[in-house]
Amino acid sequence: MTDVADRIGNVTRQRYEQLVGQAKELIAQIARALGDMALEIEPMRSVGGSMPNGTDDLFTVTEALQIFADDIGVERRTVEDWRYTANRWPKERRVEGVSFTVHRILASVVDEDERWAAMEDAPFNPRTGARQWTPDGAKRVVGQRVDRPVTVDEKVQAVADLTRDDEVAAQVATDLLKRPAVTEHVTPAERVRVVTELTRDDTVAQEVTTGLLRRPAVARTAMRDDTARMLVNRAQFDNSNETRERIRERTPAVRAIEHTIEYLDLVGSCHGFVATLGRLVPQMRGQEFTEDERETVRRQIGRVRAAADWLEGALDNGEFTLDEQLVQLLKGE
Repeated sequence: MTDVADRIGNVTRQRYEQLVGQAKELIAQIARALGDMALEIEPMRSVGGSMPNGTDDLFTVTEALQIFADDIGVERRTVEDWRYTANRWPKERRVEGVSFTVHRILASVVDEDERWAAMEDAPFNPRTGARQWTPDGAKRVVGQRVDRPVTVDEKVQAVADLTRDDEVAAQVATDLLKRPAVTEHVTPAERVRVVTELTRDDTVAQEVTTGLLRRPAVARTAMRDDTARMLVNRAQFDNSNETRERIRERTPAVRAIEHTIEYLDLVGSCHGFVATLGRLVPQMRGQEFTEDERETVRRQIGRVRAAADWLEGALDNGEFTLDEQLVQLLKGE
């Protein structure tokens, strides 16, 4: 009894190979014959050239091939392929046992000598274990995209072609990144680039950042960056201001409470400053100060005087903004 593994469809593998050989030969015979017929009807000519026999053109090349294609019931493009292949492969150069499709693919090799040599060097077919021409083998020789990718590069190119649509690419990328074995091969720099691209939307960035900062090790490392730490502190300050503004809008009495607190802070600051001077100045009796020390104290007195004038003006005139000169003075610049 014949093993099922030795059968293809309803026939044995031996019979299948016979049928394949007969089919290839039949297709090749028909295609070659029709190609020669199309070439006889419309011989190849140079661009802008006339008919080889010197007669006037009754039809253009395209029109003549279209008529022939219509009369035999095939597409004109198919007839053009047959004609082109027949011209590129003279009868004496055609190889028996090699499909017409392989001849058509290798016809794109420009140099004739290279074309003849390529046909003699059939690639290894891993499926049959022999050197044998296949359409994909021929496409690899001329650099065309194969129908059945085998190598990593071919598979990557096939995936790239299938994921040109952004929605398809997004779904494929999502599924691939769920596979740990895939993500392990992605370099840290590439991961950073991918995350950056995926978080261009502010809403997504907020969700991702919140999740990352909940991880102590990540938060600790991130806060070592001066810019990141400054921006986080600024964000906390801004959030506190927004919270206070919302509370003030909902509860007007809060503003009165804040006014009392701020008033007490202001009076307490003035009192504390005077009290500190009242304590320190008497203790300076008998002490010797260098000229640099005196100059430093005078500069600080100037800052104190400017701050006091600013406070007095704010109380008298309601002007609470700082001009640029005053800002520089208070900063000690």
